[in-house]
Amino acid sequence: MTDAVPAKGHEPSAATLPQDKKRPARALSVADGTSLHGEVLARLRDYIVEGNLSAGARIPERQLCELFGVSRTPLREALKVLASEGLIELLPNRGARVRALSEQDIRELFDLVGGLEALAGRLACESITDDEISEIERLHHEMYAFYLRRDMHGYFKTNQMIHRKIVEAARNDTLSRSYASYTGRISRIRYAANLARKRDRWGEAMREHESILDALRGRDGNALSDILFLHLRNKQAAAIEHLTDSQPAEA
Repeated sequence: MTDAVPAKGHEPSAATLPQDKKRPARALSVADGTSLHGEVLARLRDYIVEGNLSAGARIPERQLCELFGVSRTPLREALKVLASEGLIELLPNRGARVRALSEQDIRELFDLVGGLEALAGRLACESITDDEISEIERLHHEMYAFYLRRDMHGYFKTNQMIHRKIVEAARNDTLSRSYASYTGRISRIRYAANLARKRDRWGEAMREHESILDALRGRDGNALSDILFLHLRNKQAAAIEHLTDSQPAEA
């Protein structure tokens, strides 16, 4: 997905903001009982994670309010949550911008999250229930269907649910809080890593998830720990590749 890079000192109009072709922009609706705050938060998070704004780009609040059909109050509340997740940065009296990560940031954060997931996998195999494994299996098959349809949006959301379910199954609140505090920072680049042009990272990830599921079924904590860490290492390599390819060539 191509990043939209606002010209310096100029914010794009709502008409020029990029939109997911499969999911056209619409005014938010809360008819299904979802809170306005929750829906704005989910839509804004997806919008940024899926690369519609460049790393380091300012958040165009007015245009996003027009795009989502909401006032600035729920949008700003959502921005505060995304800042706490590490996806964006709030600027004193100057709005917000998408958090930019250097190659070193990516290396360190992916290794840290990989270590947390590896520990979670080991602990999960000690306590996970049959029902929890069945739910992860269901999500895995759902994710595979999105993969076959080349639906990156659905694939990524289901993929992240699987990883969270494994962390939750570890039954360790401190681990869960640490995981949540760091995984948000890499969500945007983790999504982009699937788009690396020099490798079929998306296909690789699906094959790795088959191994993750097999280790979970066998409650093999050592194997699952190793697979999850390698899974994040491979994602790290693809993320760095994508970052390098997306940077403008020097004159």
